[in-house]
Amino acid sequence: MFNKKIIDLTLPINNKMGGVTITPAKTLSVDGWNATTLNLYSHSGTHMDAPLHFGVNDQTIDKLPTERLISEAWVVNLTHIKPKEEILISHLDVITDDFKAGQSIILHTGWSKKVGTSAYRNDLPRISSELANWLGEKKVNILGVEPPSVADVNNIDEVTEIHHILMKNDIIIVEGLCNLEQITKTKVTLIALPLKIEGGDGSPTRAIALQDF
Repeated sequence: MFNKKIIDLTLPINNKMGGVTITPAKTLSVDGWNATTLNLYSHSGTHMDAPLHFGVNDQTIDKLPTERLISEAWVVNLTHIKPKEEILISHLDVITDDFKAGQSIILHTGWSKKVGTSAYRNDLPRISSELANWLGEKKVNILGVEPPSVADVNNIDEVTEIHHILMKNDIIIVEGLCNLEQITKTKVTLIALPLKIEGGDGSPTRAIALQDF
């Protein structure tokens, strides 16, 4: 028996989601099997960004080293964060002394509870440039967040700046996580697997956490 608690951190993909259209392609009654046609925006739902997304370099989603997609991750409780608030280095004070290069960070803001509302996209808490640079200095492997972006998607200058800082520092960005309230430990194993899309700028991603009992 697997001796870990397995927590699914992935939003379900459905037709309620922006950029997603799922339509029947085959039916059991007519064709003998069921199949669907999936039309997916590359950054829909729980997803991973590739540096190509913001033109930082030409690395595509299929070229991310597979060994980086499984890593030890710190989980930081930021459920007290306010809408549109900038997340600072001081918000991470519980792990700043213990973090080791190559580990990942998951920010638990509770923001996934707002999926389906305008606030989910428009009022999200954002990574500050101060924190983005610190994450780069600390050589974070994966940064996982609950909102659909690490920065204000309605501010092209900010969203570009933060993505550039993170990507230039070789940080893998996973956005749109959920179910973080099910994690009860400060450290888990994070597995984040994007589709292997040749030349892709990003991909919907199945993310799970493995937690010790």
